[in-house]
Amino acid sequence: MELLLCTLAAIAAGVGTGLAGLSAATVMVPVMIVLCPSFAGETGAYHATAIALASDILGSAFTSAIYIRHRNIDLRRGGVMMACIISMCIAGSIAAWHAGNVVLGTFSLFLCVGIGIRFLIKPDTQREKTVHKGAALGLKGLAVSLFFGLTIGFGTGFVGSGGGMMMLVVFTAFLGMERKSAVGTSTLIMTFTALIAFISHALVDPAIVLEKWHILLLCIVLETAASILSAQFANRVNNRIVGLVTGAVLTVLGVVMLGIHYREALAAIPLLRQVLACFERYLLYLGVCLAVLLTARAFLPINPEVWRKALHTIAYTSSLFMMLVSRDWLISSVCCLAFAAIVYPILRAAEGWKGYDRLFTQRHAGEVKVSLLLLFCSHALLIALCWGVLDKPYIAAAAILMWGVGDTAAALIGKRFGRHHVHLPLADERKTWEGSAAMMLCALTAGFITLTLLSPMRWPVCLLHAALTAPVAAYTELISHGGNDTVTVPAAAAVCLALLGMI
Repeated sequence: MELLLCTLAAIAAGVGTGLAGLSAATVMVPVMIVLCPSFAGETGAYHATAIALASDILGSAFTSAIYIRHRNIDLRRGGVMMACIISMCIAGSIAAWHAGNVVLGTFSLFLCVGIGIRFLIKPDTQREKTVHKGAALGLKGLAVSLFFGLTIGFGTGFVGSGGGMMMLVVFTAFLGMERKSAVGTSTLIMTFTALIAFISHALVDPAIVLEKWHILLLCIVLETAASILSAQFANRVNNRIVGLVTGAVLTVLGVVMLGIHYREALAAIPLLRQVLACFERYLLYLGVCLAVLLTARAFLPINPEVWRKALHTIAYTSSLFMMLVSRDWLISSVCCLAFAAIVYPILRAAEGWKGYDRLFTQRHAGEVKVSLLLLFCSHALLIALCWGVLDKPYIAAAAILMWGVGDTAAALIGKRFGRHHVHLPLADERKTWEGSAAMMLCALTAGFITLTLLSPMRWPVCLLHAALTAPVAAYTELISHGGNDTVTVPAAAAVCLALLGMI
């Protein structure tokens, strides 16, 4: 089983090296120290780093050869960093031995996640105007090369990973190199740094070669083969695709490895267990809803606005579902915030996909990701205030539904039957009286039903509260511009319901 895990880790590491010039340790070290028993001892992380460095030698050499063949290398702009990195990697290797397994292993796990998120958020760091190959560095470029060369060199020797990604960022964002030239140059540098750092590791602890030679050879062969194949692919595809694929793989891998590594500590936290249970149920709910909608869209001609509002319905009912399956307000609020934190970078990364706009039918660039972020964060706050502070969760539920149902009705009715535009102070002149009336009527109905079912009030009181709040929600929707109704309408409705409850 351990050999199989090392095999998969080596292949994945080779793909990362060929695609984006990543160090093999970025993938191999987290997998080995978490899943392989022979790397769990005091020197386990040190040995895993050494094997990853050895795997990098041939993998980086062959990868850089492919980039050289495609003329994607620039030693004139990368030479100073190369000298600095090579000179400092030995010092980092010695420091890693004294740091110990806990420090080295933990750092590798978090670094894997950090690098993955970085690629998802910004898959391509290349400037719009790149510097031509062989251009002189200049004083500023020389200072940048010296500073980053020394720090990256020490880091490469210390943890064995992160050097390739950091070199890629420096070469593209700071020195203006074209991405493929930056990857080729960084892999060439990694060939020498990996060789020197591995020799240093092996001299400090010869057991790396004497006791784990079979894993060492296996990883070297597989990582080299995978890096050659992926480098051929990387030289022929779009830079953004390479960055997104790399980021997704590293982020998922890092998060999974962190979860496994700290599973006992995480299981001891009651709140975390409850949040994970709530989140698991919510993901099941989300999956079922999306499966139904996508199936319907595949077989039925659905109007784009109807499709947009169907997705909108899933979004605003998500926080209500979390309230339903959780035990208290804190779990619901944390789940809302966690989902926003996870989905935002995913949507940002997916915006480059050609079918993104057609799938979400967004009206302008960035609308979906910003709206979802605002929705879940504002709902988390609303739940915390209404349920946690006032101890009246039905106010949050009613406010969210009055906005969600009302806004859906306003859009569908207003676009289909709207003829008379609203001319009121602060109102959006694109909105119509027909849509506003539909908003008010549907908000009243949703609020009345929710309060009747969830609150301790009698139905006549519930009807009165809903009837007084619906016009407030409708007018707030009228004066909300640029999609801000996601926040303003539920907030206004909640304030109105809370004040009515105090009278």
